[in-house]
Amino acid sequence: MKIKKNIFILLAFIAAAFGISCKSNGTASAADEKVTGEEIAELSYAPMVPKPITRNHPTHVIVNLNIVERVMKLADSTDYMFWTFGGAVPGQFIRVREGDEVQINLANLAANKLSHSIDLHAVSGPGGGAEASNVAPGQTSTFHFKALNPGLYVYHCATAPVPMHIANGMYGLIYVQPKEALPKVDREYYIMQSEFYTKGNFGLKGLQEFDEQKGINEQPNYVVFNGSVNANAGKNALPANVNETVRLFVGNGGPNLVSSFHVIGEIFDKVYLEGGEMVNRNFGTTLIPSGGAAIVEMKMDIPGVYNIVDHSIFRTFNKGCLAQIKVKGGRDTLIFRKN
Repeated sequence: MKIKKNIFILLAFIAAAFGISCKSNGTASAADEKVTGEEIAELSYAPMVPKPITRNHPTHVIVNLNIVERVMKLADSTDYMFWTFGGAVPGQFIRVREGDEVQINLANLAANKLSHSIDLHAVSGPGGGAEASNVAPGQTSTFHFKALNPGLYVYHCATAPVPMHIANGMYGLIYVQPKEALPKVDREYYIMQSEFYTKGNFGLKGLQEFDEQKGINEQPNYVVFNGSVNANAGKNALPANVNETVRLFVGNGGPNLVSSFHVIGEIFDKVYLEGGEMVNRNFGTTLIPSGGAAIVEMKMDIPGVYNIVDHSIFRTFNKGCLAQIKVKGGRDTLIFRKN
């Protein structure tokens, strides 16, 4: 033990002499990296994703988010009073770089009735920013955080009652792009799964009210992608071409269910598990926890329509959990053909 201790002391002395850091998790370097300049964050509505960040240094990023309470379509003939970040469900996609100093300006519109806040799972700090950002109608709150850890994270409202705020549509994704960005792909899309708990059954016409007891019982009437039935299916399907690689940034806003995320007829070449650094390959279905995320990539080999589903399959056929990728181009009969 004494020999090992002496060796450790010697190594520490050598590291100090040559200015070598003994920390290996990258967090300290992200915290210490020099911040240069300032920019307004480019935000995007689903299914679009802001362009990859190309700068090679951290900066001061200002994120301006508005809270909007509004009635929108949950299904073709079904309306719902949504509480939203940016006037849409899910909320706008936020993209920053590892090491950035991020300023969140959260404006609660004067026409709204309730106080709201934001808890970003990318934040190291109490409540993920929830207490610092709690804001009444007609007011704006501001707080700052350092983007220390790269990855894809959910954000959501955390004002009491928290489950109700999330169930009514207050969630989105923030991507802390690593300093060494992911390889370039042809297309990037933003998809977020969530549940809605309504007084009326699935597809019932008219304005539907939130049903708290169904939420407590974890019995949703709707399970959807991007805030409504067929938000990105049919005429709203995500476009792609044969031989293109598609990267999906996928979130699960919950508030209750785990997603068995699957694209019928395709295989995920890469899955960044739970939106982090660990990469697995050749997946058919990946689990995404409530409040979690994943990044999946696939090369589109054959033209056609590819259904995106939760493979807890009744949710797809009976509760609206369907999106689609529509692929155009020539057919390679060596990969797939019908006699």
